[in-house]
Amino acid sequence: MKLSATVGVLVCLLLVSPLARAQDAESAAATVTRSTFQLLPNPKFLSCLSGTKGTPTAKVTVVEGDLNDTLTLSLSHVKPNLGFDLFTVQRTNLLSKGTVDPNFTNFGLAWYQTDVQANKQGNARVKIQTILVDQIFGFDPDVSLTPTNTFHVGIWFNNPADATACGFTGTTSFNGDHNAGPNAMISVPGASALGPLCLNPSNTPGECGP
Repeated sequence: MKLSATVGVLVCLLLVSPLARAQDAESAAATVTRSTFQLLPNPKFLSCLSGTKGTPTAKVTVVEGDLNDTLTLSLSHVKPNLGFDLFTVQRTNLLSKGTVDPNFTNFGLAWYQTDVQANKQGNARVKIQTILVDQIFGFDPDVSLTPTNTFHVGIWFNNPADATACGFTGTTSFNGDHNAGPNAMISVPGASALGPLCLNPSNTPGECGP
């Protein structure tokens, strides 16, 4: 009887194990590790951004890695030689269709990532490698800032003068000298309301899966 029971258990394990492995593989396959999304232009400053060859476009591709992740921005059809600063931010000022969010207050936590420089054709391409997918965050106990994610991506006019023709006055803090212009293009809410750098939203609202 003990031998028969043992054989039965082994047979059961052999039958169940492939199914379990298949389910694990399916679960792993469901985890998103790569995404491509667009930044949309800030409507108020579109004419100060646009070149002569079409509507500005900014394609972002993010790829998860073992130790860190890679983000590539490809910018096209902006005015020649414009300079920008790329930040990841907590919140976006645009709705999913690119219109201004009437309830927007501020961008929240902002994280300086790289400069972006358009060439004389109005194109640019930059790549950064850092923690991005699902886990990018900052915190500061001195101001009681708990860990806060920056899942949105945006670019700001580096020179405030480049946006004055569109009614911009003053400066913003979105460059290394803290005298930048306004937001030029930014990501919008998509599959994750948190922002497109959250590739695997948690079942818990407001949280991103690890």
